Order: sequence, then structure tokens, then C-alpha cells
Amino acid sequence: MTTNHHETHLKSSDFITDVVIGMSDGLTVPFALAAGLSGAVSSNAIVITAGIAEIVAGCIAMGLGGYLAGKTEQEHYESELQREYDEVAHVPEKEKQEIKDIFAAYGISESGQELLANELSRDKDKWVDFMMKFELGLEKPNANRARNSALTIGTAYFIGGLLPLSAYFFTATPANGLIVSALFTTICLFVFGYFKSKITGQRPIAGALKVTLIGLLAAAAAFGIAKLVA
Repeated sequence: MTTNHHETHLKSSDFITDVVIGMSDGLTVPFALAAGLSGAVSSNAIVITAGIAEIVAGCIAMGLGGYLAGKTEQEHYESELQREYDEVAHVPEKEKQEIKDIFAAYGISESGQELLANELSRDKDKWVDFMMKFELGLEKPNANRARNSALTIGTAYFIGGLLPLSAYFFTATPANGLIVSALFTTICLFVFGYFKSKITGQRPIAGALKVTLIGLLAAAAAFGIAKLVA
């Protein structure tokens, strides 16, 4: 009797990572800023203006950071790829030995190592690709990684930032806005933390509580400092 075996692996990890980065900061930083201002000003308009300015600046900064990280990853890969091609061309025996060392670590016999090294070295491109993956641990990045990362992080930050700030649009005072924002943001942080942990294979409830606690502590610190300074 045979049974179908289905393996479940995380897909689009780059996209998920970028969403987590953008949304985490988006929910936390503007919420902390709004909470701090709520302890120092008497007008919702000030909180909203400052909050929107921070969200726009945060989107640009976070998006630019994601873009530069993506470009750096691409440039690093291309640099190492060229290095491997040079080594395969100029020191092939050394590179073959590195193939053998890799397979030796998996318990392959010397004859097996020799056979595999010879077979891989027949095709220079596949040889280099093997060395990139198994010697250096590098996968070829998506050519659009930098652009996609910038857009994903920036958008996630914008959405995350608007959630805590939205409470100040329909309340009369910063104090009331803070209460509604705190309740709404606490729920959002918990839900976000839950699904982030579930997707990444962590304990959902523990992850949700951790994310929520970090966000609330940041807001409480900002509120307390604003009260002391005001």
C-alpha cells in the first residue's frame, strides 16, 4: 500500500520577511509616537499631522533600506559568482577537492567523491552553481528583489502605521484617541503576531504575546517620557 506524501514548506520567504519587517515597525513606531504626543498635546490635529509625517518618512526610510539591502545581496552574489568562475578556470583541482570535501562531510566514500567531482566538473555552469549553493550557501537572488523589497516594506509600514493613527480621526481629544488606539493596536499586534508566528512555524500564542508586549512597552515608554518632559 502506498500513501501520498505531501511536504509543506514555507513559500515566498522574502516577501513574508519584508511584510513582517514593515508591519512590525509600522504598528509599533507610529503608535509609540502618537502615544507620546497624547501625553503632551491637547489637539488631535497635532497628533495626526505628526503621525502622518512620521509614516511618510518611515515608508521612505524603510523602503530605501529594503532596496539597499536587496541591491547589496545581488551585488554580493554576482561578486562571489565571478570569483567561483575564476577559481574553476584557474585552480580546477582545488575546486574539485572542495567538491570532495563537501561530499565527504555527508559520509560519501572516496571513490564516490571522485566520481561525483568528475561528473560535476564536466559542466562549468553546473559546477559553479553547485559551489555557490553548497560551499558558500548562496542562492541566486531574484533580479527584482531590491524593488520588490522596497515596495513591500514601504507598503506594509504605511498600512501598519495608519492602524494606530486612525483612532485620532474620530475621537475628540488625544486622551480619548489614545484609549481607542491602544485597544485597536493591541488587537492588531496580537493578530499580526499570531499569524506571523503561525506562518514561520513558531508557537502562535507565544509569538502573538511577544509582539504585543514589545509594541505596548514602546508606546508606554514614549508616553511616559512625553509626560515627564511636558
